[in-house]
Amino acid sequence: MIIYHRITRVVDRRQAFGKEEKEQFRTYMRMYENFSGCRVLSYCLMSSHVHLLLEVPPMAAGGLTDNELLQRLRAIYNRAVVAEVAKELAELRQQVKDGLADESLVRELHERYTYRMHDLGQFMKTLLLRFSRWFNTRHERTGALWESRFKSVLVEDGLAARTMAAYIDLNPVKAGMVADPAEYRWSSYGEAMGGGAIGNGKKARAGLVRALMAHKGYEADARHWAGSVSKDYRMHLLDEGEEKLKEVVGASGKREVLVVRKGMKKENVEAELARLERSGDVALGKMLRCRVRYFSDGAVIGSRAFVDEVFRSCRERFGEKRKDGARKLRGSGAAAAGALWSVRDLRKGIGRGCVRPE
Repeated sequence: MIIYHRITRVVDRRQAFGKEEKEQFRTYMRMYENFSGCRVLSYCLMSSHVHLLLEVPPMAAGGLTDNELLQRLRAIYNRAVVAEVAKELAELRQQVKDGLADESLVRELHERYTYRMHDLGQFMKTLLLRFSRWFNTRHERTGALWESRFKSVLVEDGLAARTMAAYIDLNPVKAGMVADPAEYRWSSYGEAMGGGAIGNGKKARAGLVRALMAHKGYEADARHWAGSVSKDYRMHLLDEGEEKLKEVVGASGKREVLVVRKGMKKENVEAELARLERSGDVALGKMLRCRVRYFSDGAVIGSRAFVDEVFRSCRERFGEKRKDGARKLRGSGAAAAGALWSVRDLRKGIGRGCVRPE
């Protein structure tokens, strides 16, 4: 499988997205996900930028059946357009059956739409363009909405994908917008936790299952979410959900405890963290609270073997003196050193603290 972490920013990094904009972006995101065949494994829609963890599966060897094509088209086209394509397909199939047309004409009709499927560039291009048109109309503006420069990181399945998904879902917590990532409705975890058993939230749960468990053969199926998968992922998101308390001296001279930030009770967090410690994941959990540049600038994230394999396949892009690809994570990413590796050696500005979200 091929997974990418993609960060796209609003031009001039303006705080342009409120509730309505985030809802509309998510609507278009799901529409083009259903159309393209690309999977959104994890996401977070912030006020000035968007995080997407995307899987780009290859097109099936035999292509799409006519029914599958029409189903994909229904995701972004209205009934009249789909009905016209269905009619054209039926007519061509009959002509082929009668010996009046060649099968290549049917393939050409399919390719009119499938060239935009199973392709990261096409997915992002069509999604951002569709949203830009809506946004400009809604706000009576013209011009570019997105910065032309974007960040894209290739991510290995397994530990790397799980860590990246958690990093994305913790963005609103690191920005001080919520105390618990489950409270932020415009993220994969918030959607997964807020949705019901049927329909709403199902897509987010399926994406997270794939992000967390693809290395064990799990498909994007929301039925796997309940139980150990959701519990294990919760462990990765614990630290920033803890209630923050402050002891002060009141007007009467007595000491009082004030709740500085609402969240999960400290004793509950400590109990869960104790279980985490036994699994050896506490250091990674603490790392996820920080701004880790490797997650946006590392280019390739994964095991040493995975990064070296990508390096060998793209050898011509590197200098002659470089012998291998994998580089240990440093600074705020050091907790994952030896478990996760990057193709870039980010020696400068790698420990920028644990406040500003990326």
